Amino acid sequence: MNTTKLTELLKIKYPIIQAPMFLVSNTKMVIEAMKSGIAGCIPALNYRTDKELIAALQELKKAKVGGGSFGFNLIVNKSNIKYKHQLDIICSEGADFIITSLGNPSETIKKAHKKGIKVFCDVTDLKFAQKVESLGADAIVAVNNQAGGHRGNINPKELITQIVENCSIPVISAGGVGCKDDLDKILNYGAVGASVGSLFIASEEAGVTKDYKQACVDYNAKGIVVTEKISGTPCTVINTPYVQKIGTKQTWIEKLLNKNKKLKKWVKMIRFSIGMRATQNAATKATYKTVWVAGPSIEHTKEILPVQKIIENLIS
Repeated sequence: MNTTKLTELLKIKYPIIQAPMFLVSNTKMVIEAMKSGIAGCIPALNYRTDKELIAALQELKKAKVGGGSFGFNLIVNKSNIKYKHQLDIICSEGADFIITSLGNPSETIKKAHKKGIKVFCDVTDLKFAQKVESLGADAIVAVNNQAGGHRGNINPKELITQIVENCSIPVISAGGVGCKDDLDKILNYGAVGASVGSLFIASEEAGVTKDYKQACVDYNAKGIVVTEKISGTPCTVINTPYVQKIGTKQTWIEKLLNKNKKLKKWVKMIRFSIGMRATQNAATKATYKTVWVAGPSIEHTKEILPVQKIIENLIS
């Protein structure tokens, strides 16, 4: 596989980032990813305490001696009360890159660059791509309508092409890559690499229940639906009987409150808190309330495998 701007930026063999996934990603997965020639990323919110986050950073730095790159994902909007403190910890301890999501990345870019940390920013359209470029981002993560979790609304080809033609910094595609053919397509569209998440849910190293992993094997692309029930922002989940039972739309009172500018932020914070708790319980415990986040690329998940084997399959 040819080198790209992403392989040069992160000093990796293949132009792939193991995407940050809430509750799923952990240091074991990222270490195996680095060993296999790609980069790995973890949501900072996967760590409840500063001590746990610092320990993860130190473990990854130690493992990186053999090569590879690692990063952390930060939710940079006001609903994340841990954001600024976690940013300070990552900058103090050191990482190769940060991926920002759902907010203004300006502060993250300024602080990270002072420490030599690259910043890649999630965007879902050209307007925000141009905005983060103007703020000094090192690359754009173009989140398309095939992404797992919080997805965009534009298909991969259209989104990548729009951004590549109108921005001068590298574009990393997020969503819809489940096999080598998918990877080749996004590279041909002009992306410098892919952020791949859902394939790694059914990995031996993922810290979620076997039921969650097996669901990624048993369901396919047609078994993915978009719900507003988790965070108030459209999010893709596996269409389990429980998801079918509770529905995927906001309640009438949530819709009404979301129209009130003063109350909207608080409603979203409450919905986010409730939704994340339900997702955490489903991912880590035996429960009938199965809300499992995943994207349509689980179409290519046929069995539970080690991370290194999943990467091998993806690039071969």
